[in-house]
Amino acid sequence: MASRVGILLSGCGVFDGSEIHEAVSILIALDRRGAQTICIAPDIPQVAAVNHITKQPEPQPRRVLHESARIARGSIRDLAAVKADELDALIFPGGFGAAQNLSTFAADGPNCTVNPLVQRLMLDMHAAHKPIGLACIAPVLAARVFGARNLRPILTIGTDPATAAAITAMNAQHRNTGPTEVCIDPDNRLVTTPCYMTAAGPWAVYQGADKMVEEVLRLAADKMTS
Repeated sequence: MASRVGILLSGCGVFDGSEIHEAVSILIALDRRGAQTICIAPDIPQVAAVNHITKQPEPQPRRVLHESARIARGSIRDLAAVKADELDALIFPGGFGAAQNLSTFAADGPNCTVNPLVQRLMLDMHAAHKPIGLACIAPVLAARVFGARNLRPILTIGTDPATAAAITAMNAQHRNTGPTEVCIDPDNRLVTTPCYMTAAGPWAVYQGADKMVEEVLRLAADKMTS
């Protein structure tokens, strides 16, 4: 049976939502392995909308679910209605939306909070021993959620010292990795990869995302057969 994998999106665009190269790389890596993909996003306002040419804020309001639907080609579910028992694994692309819409990390650093719906699904997946993959800046979500419960998650965002220090401050453990490498935490069933935190272009991003997906599906298969 094909693994059912949720892709939790945070909008559409690196500066105010999900990083599109990362999200698409994850979708391609899952599709080529025959996984069933379920795109998900919270139906909440975006913290900000950014013009990706000028890098300046735009005045019109946007919603995370509606913007995420652009990546999902319209096939997307409201996070509020998604339960862990519908999924075999969960994956987060990066992008500033993970740090701004799914959490307050962009504003609050290690003192951040995570959206309650995001936190609920992460904790339910963890309780069910189902794997979670996180790319780019998204591992800060796992640092906050699981670090606060003294689970000491092992994560990577690459080699950025400031973000690594923030992860450590949230009671998590950081491992330096290269652009196409992954970090696996077998106890917490977490797989992380730096993607654009260190990668110079989409080919490196795809390689890291592909390896992350491979390991997430391996952990999901182990769970399904245990």
